[in-house]
Amino acid sequence: MKVVILAGGYGTRIRDVSNDIPKPMIPIGNYPILWHIMKHFAHFSFKDFILCLGYKNEVIKDYFLNYQKRQNDFTLDLKTQNIEDHTNRIIDDWKVTFVETGLNSFTGARIFRVKQYLEKDDYFMLTYGDGVSDIDVDKLFYFHKSHGKLMTVTGGHPPGRFGELELEDNLVVGFNEKPQVTEGWISAGFFVCSRSVLDYLTPNEDLIFEKEPINNIVKDGQLMVYKHEGFWHPMDTSRDYQLLNQLWGQNKAPWRTWE
Repeated sequence: MKVVILAGGYGTRIRDVSNDIPKPMIPIGNYPILWHIMKHFAHFSFKDFILCLGYKNEVIKDYFLNYQKRQNDFTLDLKTQNIEDHTNRIIDDWKVTFVETGLNSFTGARIFRVKQYLEKDDYFMLTYGDGVSDIDVDKLFYFHKSHGKLMTVTGGHPPGRFGELELEDNLVVGFNEKPQVTEGWISAGFFVCSRSVLDYLTPNEDLIFEKEPINNIVKDGQLMVYKHEGFWHPMDTSRDYQLLNQLWGQNKAPWRTWE
């Protein structure tokens, strides 16, 4: 099953940390947060990724095109351009599809523009390129399959102010994008989608997935919540950047599930 990662936004609220790279490439330790997210999914054997690119997409492409060289020792013959690898370090066995989804596209348009790469999939994972969690992705997927609705959103307790969920048992009956006051459960940004979710999308550049599409899915009674009591945190501000790097540096990162 494919994992769609939204990685094309400007990240304007964290420009004080870095203005020359896209937000998914801002590092936690020695690796970009995007790598941490992919590493977590891969731990649960979800290794087929689709990256929805936009702002400074070349930075993300260049990182993965040089992925092996970043992790291994090697000798480069400048005259012949021959490369000799010296380190037998195991490289992640991921498949990554890079899709240019537009510089100014909103989330709904970005997802719509990778539709052609999801035609053979009954389900796909969806998340953002700026949040880490210790969520059990297997349990999330099995929960989605168990209820038969079109989409599952992971509910977490707020470190922030994102997509408040109004619930009746596990059925989502209201979705308020970035409310002024947040109580209870909020969207932690990890979704499982049945393919029919794509029918709620249009190619309009200004389509925001978290507004009309999700609200229409809610109106149709097709959105369920998987309640995650564990760790989830976005990298939205410089304070978030400092916190996540502190946890990583102290070997206390809850999302480091692969070790």
